[in-house]
Amino acid sequence: MLKAAIIGASGYTGAELAGLIHGHPHLELAGLYVSEGSQDAHKPFASLHPRWRGVIDAPLLPLDDEALSRIHTQADLVLLATAHEVSHDLAPGFLAKGLPVFDLSGAFRVPGEGFYDKFYGFAHQHADWLNDAAYGLAEWNQDAIKAASLIAVPGCYPTASLSALKPLQQAGLIAEGNRPIISAVSGVSGAGRKASMANSFCEVSYKPYGVFTHRHQPEISHHLGNQVVFQPHLGNFIRGILATIYVQLKEGVTDEQIAAAYHQAYNGQKIVRLAGQWPQINDVAGTPFCDLHWGRDGDQLIVVSAIDNLLKGAASQAIQCINIHQGFSPVAGLVKE
Repeated sequence: MLKAAIIGASGYTGAELAGLIHGHPHLELAGLYVSEGSQDAHKPFASLHPRWRGVIDAPLLPLDDEALSRIHTQADLVLLATAHEVSHDLAPGFLAKGLPVFDLSGAFRVPGEGFYDKFYGFAHQHADWLNDAAYGLAEWNQDAIKAASLIAVPGCYPTASLSALKPLQQAGLIAEGNRPIISAVSGVSGAGRKASMANSFCEVSYKPYGVFTHRHQPEISHHLGNQVVFQPHLGNFIRGILATIYVQLKEGVTDEQIAAAYHQAYNGQKIVRLAGQWPQINDVAGTPFCDLHWGRDGDQLIVVSAIDNLLKGAASQAIQCINIHQGFSPVAGLVKE
């Protein structure tokens, strides 16, 4: 059993990680941590997340010097479910101690000078680790994930979008110069657990945000190798992402070529499912799956992708990355084999 420490365990993603590790055949919890000044420090984990009452009884420990020393000596790997700047500061210290780090923030996802100043509001100080990090899109980057010490788990919108687009891009089916248009909606849990007027359920209305400015647009474009137009929306539901993607195909592309691209990419994969019907959020909420379906009218293709933003968009994909990195079955602790 490998011991996994979770930092940022009070949030929604941290709680999902704790539950998945608790039920994993090869992993066990090495501690649940929050920032040293957090108001949740010393509270029982299950008092914040009551569905784990009587199952995960560990306290939320403050990440002080004693805790860092304990993680360095007792943990086998570290998961960071923390703010981008916090992950940026913490990850190099754990890596220097030889601990693999699985970072669920955006701190190490996209190399490039000035990117973090523009899209995240801080200057990146660890260009070496930024360049060496593996992008944890589990179905596509297994060799890099296995070899790297730092795995940058993708964002939830990029996971939904790239899972739909990469088969088409790899097969060369997207028209030259076309920028696929991604219109995606996320549940309110994507805004995090901290209360604000923006994510107060009574105030939430289906609406666009981040028009032409959202940080996931360059993340998707970089890892696709093709520029995209990305427009996110906030939906009045708790969890899940539905992405509707419009793609101009090259002239002469056949239905058989489209089907072959998706089947070649995902045959034998248990997490990405070629649904055979238009996906909906209820099909995937509370699961680790990504459901895909497509339809066409001439050279216009529409692909719909559905995931749970907290699972395939965060926690369960991190577990996939751990499984790959450690040589376990990629779906260990996620689906029965």
